[in-house]
Amino acid sequence: MLTLTDQAVAVIRDLTTQPGLPTETGLRIARQDGGAGGLALSLAEGPQAGDEVIDDAGVQIYVQPDAAAALDDNALDARVNETGEVSFQLQPRL
Repeated sequence: MLTLTDQAVAVIRDLTTQPGLPTETGLRIARQDGGAGGLALSLAEGPQAGDEVIDDAGVQIYVQPDAAAALDDNALDARVNETGEVSFQLQPRL
C-alpha cells in the first residue's frame, strides 16, 4: 500500500483545505489516459466507486483500482518550488 512522507501530507493538506472545497476533498491518483503507464494526480471532491481510500494523518488519497498495483511498496513525496508549483514523486518505501 502507498504511504506518504510528512512533506506530502503537509502539501496535500494545504491543497485540499482551500476555502470553498468540500471537507471530503482529497488527492486522486488514476492511470493517465493513453495507456503509457503514467499516473495522473488531481483534486477530487470524494472517492469514485471502487477507489481505494487511504487516510494518512487526516488527508485522503483516492486511488483508482487500475493504479493501485503500481503504487504498492512506494511512498509519495511532494515538493513546492520557489514559485509555489507543487510536484509529486514516487519513491521506493524503505
